[in-house]
Amino acid sequence: MYYASLTTFKSAPGKRAECEGLADKLFSVMKGMKGFKNVVYFGDSDNNEYGSLYTWETKEDLDVAYNAIQPKLVEMLGPLAIEPPVRKVYEVYEPKA
Repeated sequence: MYYASLTTFKSAPGKRAECEGLADKLFSVMKGMKGFKNVVYFGDSDNNEYGSLYTWETKEDLDVAYNAIQPKLVEMLGPLAIEPPVRKVYEVYEPKA
Protein backbone atom coordinates (compact mmCIF):
# COMPACT_ATOMS: atom_id res chain seq x y z
CA MET A 1 0.00 0.00 0.00
CA TYR A 2 1.10 3.55 -0.66
CA TYR A 3 -0.45 6.99 -0.18
CA ALA A 4 -1.90 9.77 -2.31
CA SER A 5 -2.27 13.46 -1.58
CA LEU A 6 -4.95 15.24 -3.62
CA THR A 7 -4.91 19.05 -3.55
CA THR A 8 -7.31 21.28 -5.46
CA PHE A 9 -7.81 25.02 -5.63
CA LYS A 10 -9.73 27.65 -7.56
CA SER A 11 -7.83 30.46 -9.26
CA ALA A 12 -8.80 33.80 -10.69
CA PRO A 13 -9.67 33.63 -14.41
CA GLY A 14 -6.80 33.56 -16.89
CA LYS A 15 -4.19 32.05 -14.54
CA ARG A 16 -3.52 28.77 -16.33
CA ALA A 17 0.05 29.68 -17.35
CA GLU A 18 0.87 30.73 -13.78
CA CYS A 19 -0.63 27.49 -12.43
CA GLU A 20 1.47 25.46 -14.87
CA GLY A 21 4.55 27.42 -13.77
CA LEU A 22 3.74 26.58 -10.15
CA ALA A 23 3.46 22.90 -11.09
CA ASP A 24 6.88 23.01 -12.76
CA LYS A 25 8.46 24.58 -9.67
CA LEU A 26 6.80 22.12 -7.29
CA PHE A 27 7.80 19.12 -9.38
CA SER A 28 11.45 20.16 -9.41
CA VAL A 29 11.41 20.17 -5.58
CA MET A 30 9.13 17.23 -4.82
CA LYS A 31 10.65 14.69 -7.24
CA GLY A 32 13.82 14.54 -5.15
CA MET A 33 12.08 13.99 -1.83
CA LYS A 34 12.21 10.67 -0.02
CA GLY A 35 9.34 8.37 -0.95
CA PHE A 36 8.15 10.32 -4.01
CA LYS A 37 6.48 7.98 -6.51
CA ASN A 38 4.63 10.11 -9.04
CA VAL A 39 2.55 13.21 -9.62
CA VAL A 40 -0.22 14.25 -11.97
CA TYR A 41 -1.19 17.90 -12.34
CA PHE A 42 -4.60 18.72 -13.75
CA GLY A 43 -6.77 21.70 -14.48
CA ASP A 44 -10.01 22.99 -15.88
CA SER A 45 -9.38 26.46 -17.29
CA ASP A 46 -13.09 26.92 -18.10
CA ASN A 47 -13.89 26.74 -14.37
CA ASN A 48 -10.49 27.97 -13.08
CA GLU A 49 -9.93 24.81 -11.01
CA TYR A 50 -6.50 23.22 -10.72
CA GLY A 51 -4.85 20.55 -8.65
CA SER A 52 -2.32 17.83 -8.10
CA LEU A 53 -2.30 14.17 -7.17
CA TYR A 54 1.00 13.09 -5.59
CA THR A 55 1.77 9.53 -4.61
CA TRP A 56 4.23 8.56 -1.88
CA GLU A 57 5.74 5.32 -0.63
CA THR A 58 4.62 5.88 2.99
CA LYS A 59 2.34 8.17 4.98
CA GLU A 60 5.43 9.40 6.83
CA ASP A 61 7.14 10.36 3.55
CA LEU A 62 3.99 12.20 2.46
CA ASP A 63 3.74 14.08 5.77
CA VAL A 64 7.43 15.05 5.81
CA ALA A 65 7.21 16.35 2.22
CA TYR A 66 4.01 18.28 2.89
CA ASN A 67 5.37 19.88 6.06
CA ALA A 68 8.56 20.86 4.24
CA ILE A 69 6.81 22.47 1.26
CA GLN A 70 3.62 23.80 2.89
CA PRO A 71 4.87 27.29 3.91
CA LYS A 72 6.34 27.88 0.44
CA LEU A 73 3.19 26.49 -1.20
CA VAL A 74 0.99 28.94 0.71
CA GLU A 75 3.24 31.78 -0.44
CA MET A 76 3.23 30.59 -4.07
CA LEU A 77 -0.55 30.06 -4.14
CA GLY A 78 -1.22 33.49 -2.63
CA PRO A 79 -1.47 35.41 -5.91
CA LEU A 80 -3.23 32.52 -7.71
CA ALA A 81 -5.84 30.97 -5.41
CA ILE A 82 -9.08 32.81 -4.72
CA GLU A 83 -10.12 30.20 -2.14
CA PRO A 84 -8.00 28.18 0.28
CA PRO A 85 -6.75 24.94 -1.30
CA VAL A 86 -8.41 21.69 -0.27
CA ARG A 87 -6.07 18.79 0.55
CA LYS A 88 -7.05 15.19 1.19
CA VAL A 89 -4.89 12.15 1.84
CA TYR A 90 -5.85 8.63 0.77
CA GLU A 91 -4.50 5.12 1.06
CA VAL A 92 -3.96 3.67 -2.42
CA TYR A 93 -5.14 0.14 -3.09
CA GLU A 94 -3.74 -1.79 -6.02
CA PRO A 95 -5.80 -4.74 -7.26
CA LYS A 96 -4.25 -8.13 -6.68
CA ALA A 97 -5.14 -9.49 -10.12
